[in-house]
Amino acid sequence: MHKLIYFILLLSFTACIKNDCVKDIPACIENKINQLKAKPKGTASSEVNEYNYKGKRVFHFAAYCCDVYGELLDENCNYICAPDGGITGGGNGACTDFFSTATNKRLVWKDER
Repeated sequence: MHKLIYFILLLSFTACIKNDCVKDIPACIENKINQLKAKPKGTASSEVNEYNYKGKRVFHFAAYCCDVYGELLDENCNYICAPDGGITGGGNGACTDFFSTATNKRLVWKDER
């Protein structure tokens, strides 16, 4: 009986290894990810990560190409800054400390098409 319980627990921990299974994502972030999924691959952010930044839960939509800015949004989808992308690759300069101070990175979604 104990082996069955351990097996069920093991399945519950491994069932959502794919990033489409990440739980507790705000609805507005999930909606933005669904919009990305509807676009052709390579034409929009292909990775979204959750972080803690300055005491807030934030979501980074990585820059997808060249001179395009990445976006950092709070859990209500309010724009905070562009920590990456642009001509220099360093974003818009409004949160230059993001990658050095943000903690608890968690992959939320990655386009694996």
